[in-house]
Amino acid sequence: MSISIRELEEIEDLRELAELFAVVWGRPGEPPVNSDILKALAHSGNYVSGAYVDGRLVGGLVGWFGGVPPHELHMHSHILGVLGGSDAHGVGFGLKQHQRRWCLARDVKVLEWTTDPLVRRNAYFNLTKLGAHAPEYLVNVYGEMSDGINAGEESDRLLIRWKLDSESVEAAAGGHVREPNPDELRRDGAEVALAVGESGEPVAAVTSARVLLCQAPDDIVALRRSDAPLARSWRMTLRKTFTEALAAGYEVTGATRSGWYVLEKATN
Repeated sequence: MSISIRELEEIEDLRELAELFAVVWGRPGEPPVNSDILKALAHSGNYVSGAYVDGRLVGGLVGWFGGVPPHELHMHSHILGVLGGSDAHGVGFGLKQHQRRWCLARDVKVLEWTTDPLVRRNAYFNLTKLGAHAPEYLVNVYGEMSDGINAGEESDRLLIRWKLDSESVEAAAGGHVREPNPDELRRDGAEVALAVGESGEPVAAVTSARVLLCQAPDDIVALRRSDAPLARSWRMTLRKTFTEALAAGYEVTGATRSGWYVLEKATN
C-alpha cells in the first residue's frame, strides 16, 4: 500500500474532497464544506490537503489560520475525514503529521480543533497518539447537529490544543507514546470520577484526588441509534463531570484505547 499526501488547489480535486467529506459524515451530496469554500481557503494560503492510497483519494484535512497575530496566531484544524476500510489505516495520523510540518515551516507553533468527548477512539488518537491536550470543554458549541453521525445531538466538544514543538508532540510524531494505564494510576492514587455501569449507564462519583479517571461508553454512535435516552444521559453526565473538573483546575492530559480519560490537577 502506497500513501501519498499533498495540498489540493484545483477545483476538480476540491470537488472530490468535498464529496469524500459528505460520505464520511453520512450525507452524500451534501458536503459539510463545499468545494467553493475549499477553493477560497486554498487560494488564500490556508491548509487543504488530500491523502491518496494507490492513487485513490481516501482522506482529507482542512484548516485555516486563527487567533490574534502575531502572539496568538494558530491554525484551526476544522475537518479531518478518512474513508473506512483497512486500506486507509494510518491515514489520519499521516494527515495530521503533514499538517504539523506545514505549520512549523510557516512558524505556526499551535494547532487547535474540537472533538466529541464521547467518541473514545478520537480521544485516544488526539490525546495519546498525537500527544495533544484538552484545556477546555465547550458546551453545545455548534448547536444541535444534523449530519448522519450526530443527528439530534447537542454538540459538546473538547478543545484540543496541539503544541507542535513540544517534547510530547515530538515524541508522538516519532511513534514514541506511552498509553496511560488506569490500574497503575489507581495504585498511585488516581480515583474514578465517571465509569460505565453494569447496564451501560454512566456512574459518576465525587472525588478531589489529584488525578481523575473518566470513562466514555464503548460506541456512542451505535448507542444513539439503539438507546437515545441513554446516549442523552451520557452527554449530560459527562458534561457535568468535565465542566466541574476543569473549573476546579484539572486538565485533560491523556486517554486510553479502552475509553478512560486522565484528568490531572496542576500542583502549585
